[in-house]
Amino acid sequence: MSNVDTHVGTSGEITPEGGYRSRLSKSWRNLPDERRRRITIVLQVLATIALWFIDHSLGYGAAVFIVFLWMPKLTPIPWRLGIQLVMVIAFAIAAAVGSTSISIAILLAVACGLFWIPERQRRWALPLTVLLVAVLYPFYLDHLFTIPVFGAFPNVGTGVYMIVFMMMAVGLNIVVGYAGLLDLGYVAFYATGAYTAAWFASEQFAGQKCPNPKFNTNNCPDQLVPAHKFNFGATGVIPGTGGIHISLWILFLLGGMITALVGIGIGLPTLRLRGDYLAIVTLGFGEILPQIALNGQSLFGFNVTNGPNGITPLDAPGFGHRLTVLTGGFLPSNYLTCCSQSLLGHRIEYEDVFYWTALVLLLFTVFCSLRLRDSKLGRAWVAIREDETAAAAMGIPLMRTKTWAYASGAFFGGVAGAYYATFKSSTFPGDFYFNISVFILCMVILGGMGNVWGVMVGAAFLAYLNQEGLANTGAWINTNIHFGGWHPNIDVPLYASGIYGLIILIVMLFRPEGLLPSRRRSAEFHEGVHDTPLYDVTHV
Repeated sequence: MSNVDTHVGTSGEITPEGGYRSRLSKSWRNLPDERRRRITIVLQVLATIALWFIDHSLGYGAAVFIVFLWMPKLTPIPWRLGIQLVMVIAFAIAAAVGSTSISIAILLAVACGLFWIPERQRRWALPLTVLLVAVLYPFYLDHLFTIPVFGAFPNVGTGVYMIVFMMMAVGLNIVVGYAGLLDLGYVAFYATGAYTAAWFASEQFAGQKCPNPKFNTNNCPDQLVPAHKFNFGATGVIPGTGGIHISLWILFLLGGMITALVGIGIGLPTLRLRGDYLAIVTLGFGEILPQIALNGQSLFGFNVTNGPNGITPLDAPGFGHRLTVLTGGFLPSNYLTCCSQSLLGHRIEYEDVFYWTALVLLLFTVFCSLRLRDSKLGRAWVAIREDETAAAAMGIPLMRTKTWAYASGAFFGGVAGAYYATFKSSTFPGDFYFNISVFILCMVILGGMGNVWGVMVGAAFLAYLNQEGLANTGAWINTNIHFGGWHPNIDVPLYASGIYGLIILIVMLFRPEGLLPSRRRSAEFHEGVHDTPLYDVTHV
């Protein structure tokens, strides 16, 4: 018998007593559908009115959001069509008189149009629409409306940051979401990829010598010149510099492969561990590598990581002069010096090129993740996650399957780390502390473990909050919230860790499967798997 308190129901069945939240949820489900609908509508209307008094745009946004929540339950014609037309026309008129941006009307028109696509085709139409919106983002960013509370939409540089963390979250989802292996040291893979790019695309291993042999290095420190230089297809190399310079397109792949080997090295000692023990060991590895980066300026007599000073600058990505000429300038020779023309009324900046390249890498990551999920290996990961003992009994090789999970997840973390290091043109030990591992894990939990699309949403949201959202929210609070003559002066980013913890706490209490979970993962949370107490399930 499980450790759940039970009682005998009126018909003789045994049901779990559960906690207060479970009893409240059961009472709500026992209400008639019509009564629940009325209560929900009243609460939503009251919430919208309250938000309108705080900020008019916040009230309007809440009203539109509520309408879209109820849209699937409305009769397509005339109610759904009529409400959609009214909303689009109303915002178009508001934009015409200058009280709002036309981008709101366009966004509503696109969202309403997706409702009329048959569900079978919507599975493809929705991702393609999102992809098109993402690709064109730099062109219409300056014309977008302001989001209530969060302020302006993220700039293109923040978009690169968000995409990089989306890649890492998708990679961690392979380990945590697919295979069910709790990894608290994912930052180690991020660091390995970043330092791989830094080693082979900088002056780190240049070596130094004096131009005049009669002087030693202690007598002519200001006259040192690079002694060693190796260049293999690299672009953006500063003239006169030494070191190793390999094409960054090769380094992205090399960084992923080296990180995959590190993932195997981390995974092998953990293959016989489960639960808390697995988390502790991965946490240890996650702490070891950042310390090596911090103290690696004298590792076995060699300056490997340049210690707390980091490695900077890194070579800029590019395709070289020949490919640029062959493609008519479509593929830039050097990302940092590529942009001098305008397209569709937008002057293309170097950040735009980094952004589009990051999108390509994210698409590659998502494609591989989905193919792995649907492969024989992916089904083996899911079997291990649900019941490791049963999976072993069915002939699944646990050691090899878990090792592949660590290697696959590490590969994409390494690619993301290498790319972000080139975007910043630097890498420092302070970028790779334990809180990054927890931050990425929170993205996976928030979005929905096991579902690539949910993980991407969770990663994009938290990355935006960390980069711009919290600061914008603090500015909005300090401007719009006041009690009499008192105005708060809150520096919201200082409380970032507490805010992220509160978000995860709320999600785990009210929707433990995440915002957009996979169907299988959602069923596991609500119906239980091996060794999982079924607190909220009624057994007849």
